[in-house]
Amino acid sequence: MALTTLKIDGMSCGGCVASVTRVLQQLPGVSWVEVSLQSGSAEVAHEPSLSPVEALVGAVESAGFGARPG
Repeated sequence: MALTTLKIDGMSCGGCVASVTRVLQQLPGVSWVEVSLQSGSAEVAHEPSLSPVEALVGAVESAGFGARPG
């Protein structure tokens, strides 16, 4: 299990937080997600062999937000 922090660009409201949380939680091997509007980041506990960092970034980007490891 790994803990990855992502910097998220483009979140402006609670709905954005809910969208990012939802797309990350749907990935295989993700056990915990905490998204912060204030810091513009997400912390994700995940199994890297099932959902590598690239998959986390891709999921957030597919929801319309910018994302990068950070």
